[in-house]
Amino acid sequence: MHEQDRCGILLANTGTPAEPRPHAVRKYLAKFLSDPRIVPMNRVGWWFILHAFILPKRGRASAEKYAAIWTDEGSPFAVAHDKLQHALEARLQEEGFDVVVRCGMSYSEPSVHDAVRDLKKGGCTRLVVLPLYPQSAHSTTGAVSDGVQRALRKERWDVPLTFVDNYHDNGTYARAIAASIKHAGFNPDSDDKVLFSFHSIPLTDIEEGDTYELQAGASSLHIAGELGIDRNRWTIGYQCRFDKGREWLSPYTTDVLARWAEARVGRVFLVCPNFAVDCLETLYDVDHELKPYYYDKIKETGGTPHEDSLVYVPCLDRSRAHVRVLADVLRPHVEGDR
Repeated sequence: MHEQDRCGILLANTGTPAEPRPHAVRKYLAKFLSDPRIVPMNRVGWWFILHAFILPKRGRASAEKYAAIWTDEGSPFAVAHDKLQHALEARLQEEGFDVVVRCGMSYSEPSVHDAVRDLKKGGCTRLVVLPLYPQSAHSTTGAVSDGVQRALRKERWDVPLTFVDNYHDNGTYARAIAASIKHAGFNPDSDDKVLFSFHSIPLTDIEEGDTYELQAGASSLHIAGELGIDRNRWTIGYQCRFDKGREWLSPYTTDVLARWAEARVGRVFLVCPNFAVDCLETLYDVDHELKPYYYDKIKETGGTPHEDSLVYVPCLDRSRAHVRVLADVLRPHVEGDR
């Protein structure tokens, strides 16, 4: 970079409630579920259904789930992003880059707008946006792009912008995920299996050109290659359907688990490669929903589940490996004319 060229880096993600209480969760969900990229029907009708039925019920239920994963430090999701922000900035500065790193959330604080404003005030002359979704989708990466454009207009900041749409095929990312699976106890020379569980999306998004499914498949193939396992040792499932009124990308993770319970497979290592940071969908759903579901299915077949019948592989989260991945993804975009 030139001497006066300071690069602002925005790490963007979905967000988290401010606290595990119904009113805070309702506030977060109201913003999330009002995004035009999320709304499943006519916006006027959806507004009524959302505020009259969904938020009152889901606010209470989700608050109980968030309370189960909350830590003394606060939201594990928020804490991880704060650690990542500082660690990534320090690493890139140690490499000689003049950078400022900020995190911004699409639906909570600090917002994407907050991050953009801070980077502008920090004297940044270029902006690189990295949504923390290795596989891009209209409903995730697209929402970040919308938020960044709104923020730049509000700040009246005409700055050179690089938007990193995805990093699903980055080698450092694939190796880091593979290493995390091995670290969790996976043995490539055993009958252990890997279930790559991705967040599902509506099929209408794919019909409109979303390449998320292709990226999920490519990532899984690359990670499996790093593990050195054949195709019969791994598969893909999708979790977190939002509603049942639309068709969603499948097979569902629960269906895969039911099939594997019937087949009496060995240990199952469940990893969520499209979640960069552990969140409600991983910290709660795996332990409180997917794991009990799988163990019940094993019992239905006459089998006896063991403690390690299903092993969850944590996200890269705030780890040094994750910092290396993000630095490797960002480095070509930060180098500029250096």
